[in-house]
Amino acid sequence: MYSVFLLFMSFFCLVNGLYFMSYDYSLMIEFNLFNFNSVSFVMVILLDMMSLLFMSFVLFISSMVILYSEEYMMGDLNLNRFILLVFMFVISMMFLIVSPNLVSILLGWDGLGLVSYCLVIYYQNVKSFNAGMLTILSNRIGDVALLMGIAWMLNFGSWNFIFYLEIMKDDFIMKMISYLVVLAAMTKSAQMPFSSWLPAAMAAPTPVSSLVHSSTLVTAGVYLLIRFNYAFSSSLMYFLLFISSMTMFMSGLGANFEYDLKKIIALSTLSQLGLMMSILSLGSYKLAFFHLLTHALFKALLFMCAGNIIHNMNNCQDIRYMGSLINSMPLTCTFFNICNFSLCGLPFLSGFYSKDLIIEVMSMNYLNLYIYVVFYLSIGLTVCYSFRLMYYSLTGSFNFVALNNLNETSMILLSSMGGLIFFVVISGSMLMWLMFPSPVFICLPIIFKLMALFMIMLGIWIGYELSKFKISFSMKSMNYLTLTSFFATMWNLPIISTLGMNYYPLYVSSLLYKNLDQGWFEYYGGQNLKLFFRNISLFQLLSLNHLKVYFILFVIWIMFLIINIF
Repeated sequence: MYSVFLLFMSFFCLVNGLYFMSYDYSLMIEFNLFNFNSVSFVMVILLDMMSLLFMSFVLFISSMVILYSEEYMMGDLNLNRFILLVFMFVISMMFLIVSPNLVSILLGWDGLGLVSYCLVIYYQNVKSFNAGMLTILSNRIGDVALLMGIAWMLNFGSWNFIFYLEIMKDDFIMKMISYLVVLAAMTKSAQMPFSSWLPAAMAAPTPVSSLVHSSTLVTAGVYLLIRFNYAFSSSLMYFLLFISSMTMFMSGLGANFEYDLKKIIALSTLSQLGLMMSILSLGSYKLAFFHLLTHALFKALLFMCAGNIIHNMNNCQDIRYMGSLINSMPLTCTFFNICNFSLCGLPFLSGFYSKDLIIEVMSMNYLNLYIYVVFYLSIGLTVCYSFRLMYYSLTGSFNFVALNNLNETSMILLSSMGGLIFFVVISGSMLMWLMFPSPVFICLPIIFKLMALFMIMLGIWIGYELSKFKISFSMKSMNYLTLTSFFATMWNLPIISTLGMNYYPLYVSSLLYKNLDQGWFEYYGGQNLKLFFRNISLFQLLSLNHLKVYFILFVIWIMFLIINIF
């Protein structure tokens, strides 16, 4: 029921989005909620090409994910609760997309954070609880930044940031809000140094990962920056460019040393988020939005295929145990390969149109060598880990599992995946013709034009060389174990953001607890004073309720009576 409703709404938003795009039309609808003295409390909704298209994509992916969940989570006692949580997640994202107002953005923003916590801890084990706590606490930093931005905007008469975007660039007081928005977007889109929560959030069920990592939670930060893109000064843009390029490189490198199937795909999401952020900070916000839409489709399908593989391998996620899946799960592997090729930017699939354009626009800019090298290395690393993943899981013989009973019997899983594959193939060219109707000729030297293709070929070769293994074969990465473990743990970011944050406070508090609360305070505090007064008190003896005490008191009372009589 939910999936049909979301599919219908997606089609409705798509038609309206195309209409708004063709006429370059924007609409702001104000609902006056109530008046208080001279203040009007207004709910504002912004409908334009960007919000309607993004809503259409989110709703379409959500409908497929909910259809997928009904089969994937079958047998779960709380299936209805799970689907309602996913639905709440989508509603929060809708709030975020249509709001030109910081207060209503915070409603959707916080809704995403809270519901994502409920979904990450869904399986209720220690690993999930830790991952959920890391996720929500990382995101709280961004929530606080947005709250501070709301408080700061009290100076300007309205919370509708659309009115102030041009002033934010120059006015020092207004610049503060753009800094806070960038901080919020960095936490939500997991840019360095807040990257460690994104792979940890893989503790959630796979349909949730599919939704979170394609079009909702992690893209919320990028979407907010696209909305605010006119407000950033050049120094802030350069800062964002540096951070996002580092994130892109770090996650691409980390994915090459990871063995968990879902974490590899999560790190590839992080890499693509870095790509969107970096092209956004170069000033091409439309290109960032274009890549956001194409990436949402193939990443959702990539997670669905991974979920189907995990589901059929009795919940095993380690790619070293897979192998020869192409023989037993041909359709799933076909979808998986198409998405991987699209992620790598293989010509004429959807990822190629956005990615190739981003690279060429970056090459057109006047930038230093660092950005140029990091961009192309990140492309090579993307191809590298994608081919490593294909080599480990799809080809070869069974690796560590001798007896596999894999099959593709579930039609619901395959139909929900099949609904997406058509758009994964055609959405790139379709969106390009719609969003950039007038053709632009990018003139570059032939070596620059072929550079992306060269890096793809190099990535394929290095990915194969680094990952190939056979019996009694020593892996190359084992020779440099310290360096490998450094790259594999995302440059120690998870350790810094967990133990690095809480080890010393917990250590100091345990010292204080043992030495003060259970030490000197225990001796000179209430507990010891009570003992002391109890020992020296005469009346304490009277309250012991001994019979002999009562007899002695009775005798004393009689003696007093006799003395008074005489």
